[in-house]
Amino acid sequence: MNEKLRKTIIYLALIACGLFMIVPFIWMISTALMSQAEFNKGEAIFIPKENYNIIKNSSPEQKVIVVRTMGDSSLVHFLDADGKITKEYIKVETKSIKNINKRISIHWDNFIKVFKKVPFARYFANTLYVSFLSLLGVLVTSAFAAYAFSRMVFRGRDMIFLLFISMVMVPEPIYIITSYLLLDKLAWLDTYRGLIIPWWVNVFTVFLFRQHFKSLPKELFDAASIDGCSTFSMLTKIILPLSKPVIATASVFSIIGSWNSFMWPLVMTTKEELRLLQVGLSYFNAEASAQTTLLMAASTFSIVPILILFFLAQKQIIESTAKTGLKD
Repeated sequence: MNEKLRKTIIYLALIACGLFMIVPFIWMISTALMSQAEFNKGEAIFIPKENYNIIKNSSPEQKVIVVRTMGDSSLVHFLDADGKITKEYIKVETKSIKNINKRISIHWDNFIKVFKKVPFARYFANTLYVSFLSLLGVLVTSAFAAYAFSRMVFRGRDMIFLLFISMVMVPEPIYIITSYLLLDKLAWLDTYRGLIIPWWVNVFTVFLFRQHFKSLPKELFDAASIDGCSTFSMLTKIILPLSKPVIATASVFSIIGSWNSFMWPLVMTTKEELRLLQVGLSYFNAEASAQTTLLMAASTFSIVPILILFFLAQKQIIESTAKTGLKD
């Protein structure tokens, strides 16, 4: 197999995998932009469209379902704006019924309805607040811990780091009960402190920073020590300016983790004004399970900001991974 054919096969396989992964997102956005009545028909899949009957010259526009046509007259069901039947088996003139067929029918008002039904703006603001304060704490603690594990020499350093890394294997449900009891003793339940401070330490971020710090040339630190650079200055003036890609990568992972957090805020908070986006989305799912279009609009609203963030930072993520190589 020649090189050109091999690359063609690889690219085709990657394109197929990419399409396979993006189809659910296309369906989600398409569903968020169609009417509930059209979704219930199951005819429109990827292109929002509408096909319905109305009574001519009605103001406002009155949608109907034709039950049976009997010559000059027909039996119809009258529908409200949400597609629910309000009047049944009403006799009207057949010629007064008009069919409306919209090839592309986009309902941006689904997003407005979501914000009117639940306080998503509040959930969004809470999530932003918790995500960015958690990020600041993670960057500070990870930088100091990674510097100690990568550049400082002390007894049992590698063993402590291995024990520290082993915490990655402990799933959240294992420690959620003890964490709840601890936060209860500290009076941090139903507070922003309980949502932010426990997540100021992230094991994976420490590992990512450590691997990057170890990849920096030792001669750079020796020269800084000869010039009288202190440990803190070495970290802030030499290491961190050279670590922008890995900081960007860690920031994206931290924000995504906080943005998608569900179990912790669900257990640690009960007040509606403290709900984060994923918890609010879960409650909305329980309340509006029959309104699929609104659920997809809410899901689109919660996912799109993270997608935009990832696309903006993908260059830094690739550069960070290429430089560190995740090797010891």
